[in-house]
Amino acid sequence: MTFELFSPASSNLQKSFQEQFLRFNLIPDTTVILPVAQLIEVLTIPINQIIPIPQMPSWVMGVYNWRGEVLWIVDLGNLLGLTPVHQQALIISNYRAIVIHEGKDKPNQTRSSTPMLGLVVSQVEDIESINPDEIQSPLASAVSASITPFLRGYWLKNNGDLLIALDSAAILAAMPKA
Repeated sequence: MTFELFSPASSNLQKSFQEQFLRFNLIPDTTVILPVAQLIEVLTIPINQIIPIPQMPSWVMGVYNWRGEVLWIVDLGNLLGLTPVHQQALIISNYRAIVIHEGKDKPNQTRSSTPMLGLVVSQVEDIESINPDEIQSPLASAVSASITPFLRGYWLKNNGDLLIALDSAAILAAMPKA
């Protein structure tokens, strides 16, 4: 019995490499994705547990005690030039936050030197398996200037839905330096 190392089936597997992305909403009509490899967890944070910090940009909501560590919390929609979460017509007592980190590998512990950030979003939806080669570069004329620095591109689903792919490294880099 012989096996072909480079059979057509194995080359098709290489062509269809799938990466997992978390799909979520910023406001009901804006759906975005981030690579799961850059996420740590999704949190439910009581609004009153976010401590505001003065002299910060409007999109920095404050800090939160996450596992004994200080986690900066950002209104992702506000950062991207959308309606701030506190101005949306929502009656909520908790925020949904996605904890992101820089890099491909998850930090081994929370006391890592890897920068982390909590991104407040409207709703977390699902995981999408996407071939990264299918993420297309955004057209400058199709998106607002405020969102452009944070874009990786966009992905058009088979059903016609457009998902905006964000760059977590660019989001982390936007944080003010102490």
